[in-house]
Amino acid sequence: MSTTTEVRVAEAHDADEHAHEHPSDLLYVKVALLLAAITALEVGTYFLEGASTTMLLLLLMPMMIIKFVIVASYFMHLKYDNRIFRQVFVFGLLLAVVVFAIALTTFEFWNLDYLKYLR
Repeated sequence: MSTTTEVRVAEAHDADEHAHEHPSDLLYVKVALLLAAITALEVGTYFLEGASTTMLLLLLMPMMIIKFVIVASYFMHLKYDNRIFRQVFVFGLLLAVVVFAIALTTFEFWNLDYLKYLR
């Protein structure tokens, strides 16, 4: 066997180790239905009468994170890719949440005195 043939065999073996079975169409339909249900819950928060902004934030943020994880895992195939890609997306998600919290703090979101001006 020549060196070129040995390299090709080694590359094929490496490719087989990292290959994964592609998800079925049914799995994508289930994921889409789950995302639709979470979106319906998010839209449903609009109809909560008397809900404080803090309560809405506490309801909507976890749903946003769950949807992000589902989309990144299945539709972007991060569930099957190298672990470093997942870590990059998780870092980006955490950074976005921290920046959002800092922005809310800057605008004094946590201080509820501004609500008396809205009535």
